[in-house]
Amino acid sequence: MSVRDGRTAWTGVRNALAQKHLRSMRKGDRIFFYHTGDEKAVVGIAEAACAPYPDPADEAGKLYAIDIVAVKKLKSPVTLAAIKADEAFASFPLVRISRLSVMPVSDDEWKRIEAIAR
Repeated sequence: MSVRDGRTAWTGVRNALAQKHLRSMRKGDRIFFYHTGDEKAVVGIAEAACAPYPDPADEAGKLYAIDIVAVKKLKSPVTLAAIKADEAFASFPLVRISRLSVMPVSDDEWKRIEAIAR
């Protein structure tokens, strides 16, 4: 998703802990957009456009999804390597729990990521 794409559904989250975090989200919550794959970096900020709702892609009816709206692209991506190298992120779930697609970000962690992106 890019800023120009507007609104999109975040579906297919299957991890139980990620689902717990996703279900706790509320409309207006800010979200860091993280690229996986080769890049592995926080690249932008999005916002929850609604409350969580049953994931239409889940035939079992157990999973939830949420719509997100792109807010802005970060000036510089914040790589996973940079996050792992910074002591401020020692307890950050992105560092501690691999493959977790939805996680809380503390106010201090949020501010630090934004500072690194400048």
